Parts: sequence; C-alpha cells; structure tokens
Amino acid sequence: MKFTDYQFESSLQEGLDAMRFENTTPIQEQAIPIILSNRDLIAVAQTGTGKTAAFLLPILNKLAQSQRSVTDTLVIVPTRELALQIDQAVQGFAYFTGASSLAIYGGGDGMSFENEKRALTQGANIIIATPGRLMSHLNMGYVKFNNIRHFILDEADKMLDMGFVDDIAKIATYLPKQKQTLLFSATMPPAFRKLGEKLLHLPAQINIAVSKPAEGVTQSVYLVANAQKNDLIKYILSEKEHQSVLIFSSTKQNVKNLNKELQRAEMKAKAIHSDLEQPEREEVLREFKAKKIQIIVATDILSRGIDIQDISLVINYDVPNDAEDYIHRIGRTARASSKGEAITFVNDVDKLKFKRIEAFLGKPLPKAALPSFSQHAAGRSRG
Repeated sequence: MKFTDYQFESSLQEGLDAMRFENTTPIQEQAIPIILSNRDLIAVAQTGTGKTAAFLLPILNKLAQSQRSVTDTLVIVPTRELALQIDQAVQGFAYFTGASSLAIYGGGDGMSFENEKRALTQGANIIIATPGRLMSHLNMGYVKFNNIRHFILDEADKMLDMGFVDDIAKIATYLPKQKQTLLFSATMPPAFRKLGEKLLHLPAQINIAVSKPAEGVTQSVYLVANAQKNDLIKYILSEKEHQSVLIFSSTKQNVKNLNKELQRAEMKAKAIHSDLEQPEREEVLREFKAKKIQIIVATDILSRGIDIQDISLVINYDVPNDAEDYIHRIGRTARASSKGEAITFVNDVDKLKFKRIEAFLGKPLPKAALPSFSQHAAGRSRG
C-alpha cells in the first residue's frame, strides 16, 4: 500500500511527502487501520520493520484532526536512545501539523529535568519516556495525565528484561481507564502476554516474522582466538570500503580497548558505552549520522533504539548472550529492505552459546576462512 491510501490529514501527508515516505511496510499496513479505529493492539515485529511510523502516523493524524493542546499520548521505551529516536521521528512526521513532543530520560542535568517538568505540566502532545525517569516526575505529584488518549509500550519485551514491569504497572495507574493501549515488541515471552492481559482490552494482534534476521543481511562467522580479534577487525575494515560500521561487544572494557586500537590504526572510530554521559553519546551518534566518523564501537546499549540508514556492516566482537540480542544487533543493518553484512567472532568459550543461536535461526551460518596473519596470531597465543 501507499501512505496516500489512508487519506491522512493534509498537514501530515505533507510531512510524509517531504520525507519521501511512499510505500508502507507490512507492520504499517496492518497496524495503521487498527490504531485509526481506536482498538487496542499487540504487535510483534522484528527490528527494522518500521513500527515507529506504524504507531506514530495514526496518532499524529488524530492529533491533526482534533488540534488538542494537551498531553494526548504517552510512549514508554526502555532506553534513552530509543526515546530520542522516536522524538526525532515525531519532529519529522509532524513538521506541518504543529504537534509537539518531548523525550524524557535519565542522565541529564537539572535544567533538563526542569524542561521535562514544564512539558509535563503545560502539556506537550506526545511524551516519550523511560520508566525510571518518568516515575521520578510522577512521584513528585505535579504530573497530570487525565487527558491521555493513547498509551504505547515500545520494545516491551526489553523493558520486561530490564525489570521495569512494576514501574509500567504503576505508570498505568496514573492514566485514564478509557484510552487506547498499544504494545509493540520483537518477541512474545509469557511475561509479555501477562502484561498484555492486564493492560489491554480485547486487543487486535499482529505477528510479523517474529525474531528472524532481515532477508537483506548476509551473515558469516569467524572461529577465532581472542588474540586474533583486533587484527582481524582491522583486516576486514581495510579490505573493503564500508560507509558505516557498528561493532558490538558485551563489555565496556573491550569497547574501550578496541576503540583505542582502531584510532591508533588511524580509523575514524568512536565508542559508546555506559560510562559516557548522555550528551557525549548523542554527539557520537550525530557525527556517525553525518558521516564524520565511520565506525562506532558499542555495548548492547545500541542494539536497540538506533535508527541510522546505510549501516553496511555489523561486527559482533564477541557472541551476544542470547539469540534475541543477536537479532537486535544485526538488525542495525539491512533496514527497510536494504542490504547489509553481519560478521560474528566466535572463540572456543563461545562455541556452545553460538550453536544455540544457530539452532534458533534454524541453520548453521557459513564459516569464513581466517587470513594467514590471524592464523599466525593464534599460534602465538597458544604458545
């Protein structure tokens, strides 16, 4: 379908035209009519399928029709990065509608907290918040959500994993009973279903390609020793030109060490990890989007909630903890029907863990031959 088929308000369609949004993705095609009909919804779709637009566009259309000046929609997300991504999407889609939004997340200074308080009391149309930060405001008693018409949980499975279920249940008590509730998730664990039963009323359900890599991702594996990894990454990056590269590691110390190694090799790399302040992370992402740097080395803080086009390569410096983390990491490439490459380094310790990921995928992944210098490095590490 085309977005013009929905006959959105002209001010919203003008924004879509300006952003060159023409054809819908499957999640958008199925979710938009349900949300426009005001029915509750549980939607399960893999990362990179366009679910942000799937829930934002019908809500912005309702706002364009009603011209409400109050806080109309509350979106709860697990990470600051995802809050900022959705806020930026609102600003793009709603450019001609006049709808306002604000991202609320931890890690800022006193001034940002005051800006958030002002928006919560004076009314931004759409509030996008992490649970902990929003609870800090709610506990102070000045937040009024009595005009909320839409309650959205994005990456709901991740929020459950992070232990936010009690906060979400508490937040829901501040909202009107009569509202539309939407749950978006990459997976459907039992705890997610229980949460849905508590919060939603006779929801419609959408399930699209649950937790499988996008078809455009070419996946491969190197069986390596730890001593080989840094040299192998530099070899991969030097052998072929990649516009934008994400390298994931499970530990921030590995992230810091590898970033220094790449910078010593005069590669345009920067790191993102939990030791950085939020403004520092945002600056790295801005430079990455602007192509001022080619490589980001990151912990799983970026495996969700980052929407950057043209990421051609994702490298798993080490094997993620489970198949879901693997899917989300490699989902940063081959977005919106584009092509991309995902490479995973597997050492002896991680072989069993990676076999479980391959079992989840339903197939073994091709093993690439090591360059000769890496084989020599392995021999030295065994010696």
